[in-house]
Amino acid sequence: MATSASAGGPGLGAAAAQLDINRAGAAELERGLVGIGRRRARGIVRKREELKGFASLEDLLRVKGITARTLELNRPRLACCAPTAPAQGRPAQQRPRAGEVPGRGARAGGGSSASRGAAAESEAEPSASSEEEEEEDGAAGAGGDLYFYYTVDERWIDYLERTEGGGLVRHARPKMKRKSESGLDGRAQSPGKKLCKGPERGRVLGPCVASPTATFGDLRNAKAGQARCRHVPPMTPPPELQDWLRTFQRWSGPEKLLALDELIDRCEPPQIKHMMQVIEPQFQRDFISLLPKELALYVLSFLEPRDLLRAAQTCRYWRILAEDNLLWREKCRDVGIEEPLSLRKRRLLSPGFMYSPWKLAFLRQHRIDMNWRSGDARPPKVLKGHDDHVITCLQFCGNRIVSGSDDNTLKVWSAVTGECVQTLVGHTGGVWSSQMRDNIVISGSTDRTLKVWNADTGECVHTLYGHTSTVRCMHLHGTRVVSGSRDATLRLWDIETGQCLHVLMGHVAAVRCVQYDGHKVVSGAYDYTVKVWDPETESCIHTLQGHTNRVYSLQFDGIHIVSGSLDTSIRVWDAESGNCLHTLMGHQSLTSGMELRDNILVSGNADSTVKIWDIKTGQCLQTLQGPSKHQSAVTCLQFSSKFVVTSSDDGTVKLWDLKTGEFVRNLVALESGGSGGVVWRIRASNTKLVCAVGSRNGTEETKLLVLDFDVALK
Repeated sequence: MATSASAGGPGLGAAAAQLDINRAGAAELERGLVGIGRRRARGIVRKREELKGFASLEDLLRVKGITARTLELNRPRLACCAPTAPAQGRPAQQRPRAGEVPGRGARAGGGSSASRGAAAESEAEPSASSEEEEEEDGAAGAGGDLYFYYTVDERWIDYLERTEGGGLVRHARPKMKRKSESGLDGRAQSPGKKLCKGPERGRVLGPCVASPTATFGDLRNAKAGQARCRHVPPMTPPPELQDWLRTFQRWSGPEKLLALDELIDRCEPPQIKHMMQVIEPQFQRDFISLLPKELALYVLSFLEPRDLLRAAQTCRYWRILAEDNLLWREKCRDVGIEEPLSLRKRRLLSPGFMYSPWKLAFLRQHRIDMNWRSGDARPPKVLKGHDDHVITCLQFCGNRIVSGSDDNTLKVWSAVTGECVQTLVGHTGGVWSSQMRDNIVISGSTDRTLKVWNADTGECVHTLYGHTSTVRCMHLHGTRVVSGSRDATLRLWDIETGQCLHVLMGHVAAVRCVQYDGHKVVSGAYDYTVKVWDPETESCIHTLQGHTNRVYSLQFDGIHIVSGSLDTSIRVWDAESGNCLHTLMGHQSLTSGMELRDNILVSGNADSTVKIWDIKTGQCLQTLQGPSKHQSAVTCLQFSSKFVVTSSDDGTVKLWDLKTGEFVRNLVALESGGSGGVVWRIRASNTKLVCAVGSRNGTEETKLLVLDFDVALK
């Protein structure tokens, strides 16, 4: 606590006064600053003598044990005036003793003089007794009443002394730990107890307060010091004011409360506002700076990222806390960001502090999301190929795009440069299905074969023979791929050896869609059924019956199976038992595409609508429609944690908000839309969108559009 010379010692009015680091003594620094013990206080004094005075507050960082955080916590309490030559012996600001403070336990009588003498002889390393002597300087001699305050678990004993002028003086003295302590009369104290040195000294474990206590005005003066400002204009007080105040002072506590209650009822709003302006600031505390760093970070962890960024603008110390790397790591993981942003050189926030890589990753993702939502439309890269044929399948991974067409070829493109890197030639019929992993591409064709390609070299690694009709669908997992054909069979292949491992027979019509998780195969066919297979035994575990028309789309997460059919319904099945859990009704036509993540299902339909479902409850959460909805059948869709992207035969690609279902904007709108222009397929990553567009009547050239929403690293 900062102290200053006043009548009788350091008073309440000095609580907010600043300590001059070029004049304050070790004891004064110890009790006036937060986190400064006796050793560091002495270190400050020694460093000051070594430097011949401090030039600025930052010089305190040269003292061993003083950190930037400690300096920031104490900066409001400190001042650095021009250094002056210290006086001989005791520090210049110390005053001669005016007498012994009553009720100081073992420090009564001649013992104090002896200690002072010992302290004067040993300035270089003052003893514990001399430290206490310094803190008691000027604390007595006023001849007033004393009021003591004790804290059981703390080492500090505070007491107030009422002076002859009627004011209160606060004293703070560190309770020293000794092997034995004596009371006022020399009796040994019991361990764990502290004697109360007021009129009722027999009580223990305070507080022990003699009436009258400190008033709000005393505390207000202590906080404001000499700089206390009045909220009312200067005026001559009414003659009855002092009589009124003396009457109020004589009343008991309950009587004062009653009088205040009545007084408030008779006040007008401007007077109530004045009370609030006076009272509220006295109870405002920067609790974050007062808490240990771990607790402060725990409190800040409950803030949303937007609020955390605003909190960082409060003050320098809050900004340092709000830059904590672990704090931002948790914020990133909440939104699905798994990796921090790696910079070659981390930028300094201030001396000793750096920007958080996790925070930079979060801010980068936020800017990417804003680019998706409302960013300036940069011209897309246009990748022309396949002449005027239909692009039947599209794959996108990393910076590689693979498009398959009914012109019997596949093309490999660079998403960065837009160049066609390879053209995969070998099929003798149109390509209608494909899968990709790293540099391996698998394709299925109307020529009844599958081919395994090396996308880097364009080489056909394997040709897989076995199906007797068009390979219409496939699903890759690890090094195995399952293919479904119009010959009503499914085949499991090893893409490294090119061998057919298993043949699954049981459907009685063309297999239209298939899913494979490495353990079970799920297939949907034109025979209105969905089948669950054990590929190792080539046995059908379940035949899921319920649809009344062809099954066109499937999703499988290992637990739930979701099937979409031409009968307008979507069914949710339990993969283990084969039971139908929910029948999702609402679409009016063929469900052509679906995507499932956790319990959220998004379905696109030929009725031009998109619906968002919760498969655990069977409820429809949102229907993406309204004035900006698609005007024709939905051809493809994809969704993330924030957005849904949909394409349609109307020649548009639309962006929707996943949570609210609101239309955000058109990402692509073909000029030929509505007159033949079509978006056949879309594939998206976090930063890019690839669209396969064209037409069936020649009004739109067949091409790929690549939209980039990434942000540049600074």
